[in-house]
Amino acid sequence: MIEDSLFATVTETVRTVAREEVLARFRKLASGDIVEKGPGDLVTVADRLAEERLSQELVHLVPGSVVVGEEGVHARPELLEEVRGSRPVWIVDPVDGTSNFVRGEQDFATLVALVHGGRTLAAWTFAPALDVMATARAGRGAHLDGRPMRVAPPVPGRPLRVGTSRPEFLSLDEQALIGRLGIDGVELQRCTCAGLDYLRIADNDLDAVVFTWEKPWDHAAGLLLVTEAGGAHATAAGLPFALGGGNTLPFAAAGDAKTVDLLLGLLT
Repeated sequence: MIEDSLFATVTETVRTVAREEVLARFRKLASGDIVEKGPGDLVTVADRLAEERLSQELVHLVPGSVVVGEEGVHARPELLEEVRGSRPVWIVDPVDGTSNFVRGEQDFATLVALVHGGRTLAAWTFAPALDVMATARAGRGAHLDGRPMRVAPPVPGRPLRVGTSRPEFLSLDEQALIGRLGIDGVELQRCTCAGLDYLRIADNDLDAVVFTWEKPWDHAAGLLLVTEAGGAHATAAGLPFALGGGNTLPFAAAGDAKTVDLLLGLLT
């Protein structure tokens, strides 16, 4: 359990860092502020500075904790082992949806989750350009700007709205697999910010997501958000998604277990 005072402090820290390091650079990036780590995989000065600052501030809040962030793992892949270790871990994505951020689009977010012993204790999803903060605590529910969130069953007769991985990031085999979802009754939507798609599920603006990758910074915060709002998730093996890796992919998250089972049934 995470204490109220710690939870409030982290909430304000995430909000402040995202505003000062990310939002302050929104639509103001110079060409030298953007680097391509891999094909289509961008990182900006905002990503790096936000993660550095969050790393410095978060570890002081929980003694013995460590930060596993997207940019830190890119520089030091061995850091990922900490997710499977015994220390409390802050899992950080400083700018989820970097491509949107670079294009000047508002759908990007700073994601933070506190994990210990493989269990996510709390999560923060802050979209600074939209000024939206979603939070969750294990056993304490999910909230959007202080308002409780609770998933509702899919609307009868309406196609299932399902967010999926962007095709350019999928292998040909993965594209063929995701293509199985293209049936009557399923409306596929391209995911450009995983954190905000999880939020959309928790807030009943999306029915489900299906993803083919397991980087923990993309999923830790959002999966707790969906679960605490009453949703469900599972891998292709029918098991809960493990942040430490080794999952049988793809996996699905949705507002209810029936939808998860339906989607995985189409894929396996």
